[in-house]
Amino acid sequence: MAKPGKAAENAAKGGKLPPAKELLQYYRDMLLIRRFEEKAGQLYGMGLIGGFCHLYIGQEAVVVGLQACAKLGDAVITSYRDHGHMLATGMDSKGVMAELTGRAGGYSKGKGGSMHMFSREKHFYGGHGIVGAQVPLGTGLAFAQRYNKTDNVTFCYFGDGSSNQGQVYESFNMAELWKLPVIYVIENNQYAMGTSVARASAQPALYKRGESFGIQGRQVDGMSVVAVKEAGEEAVAHCRAGKGPVILEMMTYRYRGHSMSDPAKYRSKDEVTKMRAEHDPIDQVRALLLGNKMVDEDALKAIDKEVKDIVQQAADFAQESPEPDPSELWTDVYVEA
Repeated sequence: MAKPGKAAENAAKGGKLPPAKELLQYYRDMLLIRRFEEKAGQLYGMGLIGGFCHLYIGQEAVVVGLQACAKLGDAVITSYRDHGHMLATGMDSKGVMAELTGRAGGYSKGKGGSMHMFSREKHFYGGHGIVGAQVPLGTGLAFAQRYNKTDNVTFCYFGDGSSNQGQVYESFNMAELWKLPVIYVIENNQYAMGTSVARASAQPALYKRGESFGIQGRQVDGMSVVAVKEAGEEAVAHCRAGKGPVILEMMTYRYRGHSMSDPAKYRSKDEVTKMRAEHDPIDQVRALLLGNKMVDEDALKAIDKEVKDIVQQAADFAQESPEPDPSELWTDVYVEA
């Protein structure tokens, strides 16, 4: 992890400082995602994870900050860059890693892999491999929440590339028309699959995409978990009050390529290095904790060790778990009444 330098200065601009307990929880949650994804990258390189694998390294503050605003019954749905969202909703790292390796102990019994796993218990509805497919589905989840007269909300995550999909605008129209409690979270990591937003979008300010429907939008520093939490609280309050959808454009940055097979030659190493040195979300929280003397280095090292142990246990479980029995090919095709 880079030493806090510019990251410390940027963290200090974050406004009101949360309590130490809250910051420590953010630090641990983001670090768990970071270490988990690093381990997943290692297992992929060893050939233990097949197919596609999209890592969330660099974007941890977005889902951690927003999950801090959620309550029991709130739904989450996202794209194929989904491991971080699973962990943030409280899904067991062992089950997630086992699914990545295609083992029976995985959340989808080893049949879904990286892009397709779910947890009804945690109200996590995927993981979707088709670009933008989760947006109408997330809108449907919000419709069900309104229909059932709950005050729950749906966090519907998608990327800057997905924001140009036609189905996104159909969803916006329905959501505003029916005042659905959905927060559309655009995780703008600036390159979609490999093309910069400036070259792909006539309107690069993606938070404005709902203006023609009357949907309020906001652009947020997605590398600051404190800023994300603040914006999330406002959006959640808006939705729970029955005022309809909100668009949050999270300005974030992935350190790795689009997937494990992407060398990311469309951006310079200097650009990535500068982003990590000056805006890393974990370093920013670390700087706040140490700079305000909330904890010492030993306390953070203890958290790091705890997280590494959890991730190693998940990796061990994944490799020890058996492959699915061939009979599983015929299960989970339909919902059993």
